[in-house]
Amino acid sequence: MATGTEPSSQAGATGVHASSRAAIPARHLRTDRWWLAPAGTAAGLLAFIVYSTWRAFANADYYAAPYVSPFYSPCLAENCHTMRGGPNWEIFGSWWGLSPALLILIFPLGFRLTCYYYRKAYYRGFWASPPACAVAEPHKKYTGETRFPLILQNIHRYFFYFAILVAGVLTYDTALTFRDENYAWGHMGLGTLVFLVNIVLIWAYTLSCHSCRHIVGGRLRHFSKHPVRYRLWGWVGKLNERHMLLAWASLISVAVADFYVFLLASGAFEDPRFF
Repeated sequence: MATGTEPSSQAGATGVHASSRAAIPARHLRTDRWWLAPAGTAAGLLAFIVYSTWRAFANADYYAAPYVSPFYSPCLAENCHTMRGGPNWEIFGSWWGLSPALLILIFPLGFRLTCYYYRKAYYRGFWASPPACAVAEPHKKYTGETRFPLILQNIHRYFFYFAILVAGVLTYDTALTFRDENYAWGHMGLGTLVFLVNIVLIWAYTLSCHSCRHIVGGRLRHFSKHPVRYRLWGWVGKLNERHMLLAWASLISVAVADFYVFLLASGAFEDPRFF
């Protein structure tokens, strides 16, 4: 008896319509607005890409004492704005004429680009691979991350180490926000709170990474013999459960911190001081 799901007989059919797959005429049987999630994800990521690209190439309005934009820290070029006590490491000499942000953003962006959650987000949002659960993707074949360029996603574990270094520098920048515009210590402004929230979210997202979880507790056969690593593994696991939320929250917070510095540096308003 025919059920309507017998293998497809279409000649040359591939992907979900291959001869070995069930012959279901409809592309999916979902009745909800399944497209809202991938569309919203794509819109959010696209907005950040446009904003960060503009700010990275602007090469201006990224420092307003004592605040430095997280997009430009640490400053590795000679053409950086001089930041008193800040992370000015002139590794690249006067020959570098482009924005100094381009030297450092490759590391946090590389970390996020290869992040397990972000892979899912932009695979679904931009490539429709697949667009949603139980919705067939439009591609004729699927090779996963076994071929170039997607095989390069495996370097995520190495970007994690660079992300730790960048988070450390941003922590230092946050400590410097407890100064006033004349670099005197013992002061706190609205920007200090912005930077504090940002660095907490940056660390939470970084430590919730799957690579961090593996480094802390991976390859252990007996947790009972490694109580410290087991406890750390448990803590990282709790953060890992909220990896998606932390990914978005930290993405928004770093953009807000940069925009706040831009407003101060461009003279849009002055930083309110609490003490």
